[in-house]
Order: sequence, then structure tokens, then C-alpha cells
Amino acid sequence: MDVPANPWFSWDYVTRNWEEIADQLVIHTSLTLQALAIAVAIAFPLSLVARRVPVLAGPILGVTGVLYTIPSFALFGLLAPYTGIGRTTVLIGLVAYALLVLVRNTVVGLQGVDRDVTDAARGLGYSPTRLLLQVELPNALPSIISGLRIAAVSTVALVTVGVVVGYGGLGQLMFRGLQSNYRAQIMTATLLCLALALVLDLLLVLAGRLATPWTRGRVAA
Repeated sequence: MDVPANPWFSWDYVTRNWEEIADQLVIHTSLTLQALAIAVAIAFPLSLVARRVPVLAGPILGVTGVLYTIPSFALFGLLAPYTGIGRTTVLIGLVAYALLVLVRNTVVGLQGVDRDVTDAARGLGYSPTRLLLQVELPNALPSIISGLRIAAVSTVALVTVGVVVGYGGLGQLMFRGLQSNYRAQIMTATLLCLALALVLDLLLVLAGRLATPWTRGRVAA
């Protein structure tokens, strides 16, 4: 008796199911980008508070660290009774996991700005806001971009765990493939996750290089 073929790579599967694959890829991408945008909007002011008020740095990093250590399955499961099944629950979890990396890298970047540079800016009459926008943030950008890259890649991976609350993007395909032992479905979803993470990482690298042209000069020197 012949055993039905069950290859890991199947272009036939992709062409027959492209509409569903594309839908899940769009969901996966939009979840990732939305979670990163919300996380940045929360992490940036928290980082400024931690930088300006050192006594609060420990508690802020501690709380974000605790959130990061909660297993993703457990976090989504804990949130579901209160936020329901679907996108909102997944977004809250993704934002919570991204906060530690973003806050820590932003704080480290701001703390690493050369004191002589900030003192010189103050001597020239820079206000605190102008000092932040024109001196501290530009110098902290490499560290901030590094945090964004880590958060982006980890968020792409974590979206798949949203399958536990019925909204996992490409994780839905992986889960169904695992249930049915359909290898092509598992591999296709996995490769698309890897491709999405790689594309986002490359875009952030490019954005970082465009935003910090002076660092290219240092490397060339």
C-alpha cells in the first residue's frame, strides 16, 4: 500500500492555499507592527522618566522585566478572561514582552551619551528639550535601533503563540499543520515567519544607517 506523499516543501500547497496564506501573513505583519508602535509609544516616556529620575529606573526596569519572564502561553491565558479571545489579547501580550528590551536599550543609550557633550550643550544655552532632541537622542539612536531590532524579531516569533487565543497569524497555519501532520503547511508558515523577521530587521538596519550617518564615518575611519 502506497503512503501518500507528505513533503516539507510543496509549491502546490502554496498555490492552492495562497489566499489563506496571504491573509494570515497580513494579520501576522499588522500585529507585529502595531505591537511595536504601541510598545515604542509606551517605552519612550518610561525611558525618559527612568533617565531623569534615577530612583525610578529600578522599579521601571523591574516591572518590565517581570512581564518579560511570564511564559507567553500563561500570559495569553491569563489575559483572555478579561480581554477576550482575539487581537486585543495578543496585542497586549506582545507589547508587554517588547517593553523590557525597548526601555532598557533606550535608557542605556541615553546614559551612554558623553557627559562632556551634554555639558557643552548646556553651556551653549540648550534647554532640556532641545538637549534631548538634538544631542541625547541622536547619540542614543544606535542603542535604540538595536533594541527595536531585537523587539521586532522576537515579536514576529511571539505572534505565533497567539494561536492559543485564536489569533496567531501564521501560527494558525503551523498549529493546523501540526495537528494534521501536514509538513508543507508547517514549513511554509515557518519560512514566512523567518522571511518577515529578516525583512523587518533589514529595514531597521537601513533606517538606523540613514538616521545615524556619522556612525558610518567612524566605521570607515
